[in-house]
Amino acid sequence: MDLEVAIEKQHGSFHFSSAFSLSARRCGVFGPSGSGKSTLMHMLAGLLSPDRGTIRLAGQTLFDADAGINIPAEQRRVGVVFQHSHLFPHMDVQRNLLYGWRRTAVAERRIAPEALIDVLNLGHLLHRGVARLSGGERQRVALGRTVLACPRLILLDEPLTGLDEELKYQIIPYLKKVFGEFDIPLLFISHSLREMRLMTDEVLVFREGALQGRMATEELARSSMALGGGGYANMLNLGRPRLAGDLWGYRWGESELILSEQGENDENLFELDARDIMLFKRHPEATSARNLLACRVTGLFGVNNRVGVELFCGGNRLVAQIVPESVRELGIEEGAEVVAVIKASSFRRLV
Repeated sequence: MDLEVAIEKQHGSFHFSSAFSLSARRCGVFGPSGSGKSTLMHMLAGLLSPDRGTIRLAGQTLFDADAGINIPAEQRRVGVVFQHSHLFPHMDVQRNLLYGWRRTAVAERRIAPEALIDVLNLGHLLHRGVARLSGGERQRVALGRTVLACPRLILLDEPLTGLDEELKYQIIPYLKKVFGEFDIPLLFISHSLREMRLMTDEVLVFREGALQGRMATEELARSSMALGGGGYANMLNLGRPRLAGDLWGYRWGESELILSEQGENDENLFELDARDIMLFKRHPEATSARNLLACRVTGLFGVNNRVGVELFCGGNRLVAQIVPESVRELGIEEGAEVVAVIKASSFRRLV
């Protein structure tokens, strides 16, 4: 996305100061409430002016305190999708969607409205008033309206907060499909590690108004486990299942996983807590668990009483979490052969 930032802002008693440059197209801004995520977003969008510093996007200076440059928000071509959709209540879905597109110069219109409407599955809603939309539908319309303005960068400010779990994971596939098909750079702002893993490749970590670190999203997930932020969750993309007795079978690389939950799509995303994977030195004689996977240990990470064991299982990777005593008793080290045992009920379908 070619974004360069070096800014400071005193906002009441809160001081924000950060400098970074980005080229990744799917980057996250992560941190707890009050860490400065929304302050950064407002300054990038032109909704709040820094006290000092510079902001440059795609070679253009958006803000330079010393040079007296402060491009107005409506001229920056930086789109924002807020936590609340902020749709125009007097317009139907179609007019909301086309609001920014009609105000975009013809030479800058890179996305056909029909194509985006199809990707977001909004065709049947075009003539509906926004007051008659569900929360998930409203967010899809808000996303579509922002994308059709053909911005150079989209900021998603906690766009899934406030939606219930079912709606949240209905929205995520649409988000990923839009940014994948139309190749628009995004900054995804959230305090949810799960949302970060689903939406971004790289993360800026903020705390108390300052940039604390920059890392791959997967590294953030592993460091969270090591620092006691919760267990590590494996994310598994599985296809359409076959009926396996009273359960469901899914191809997963060279293996088949048996789950108690049926996925309804051609692509289904499941979450598996690393703490729900038991490790054995050899194939157990009998177990009630339906999944027994021969794996090779490829690495270990963690601190104190949490150890993440990286596993290579028939062409795919898993992470199991065990305690140091188990590492010693099982002789777990890089290259060791183990059997991972997982209950069919341990998988949770997200999408």
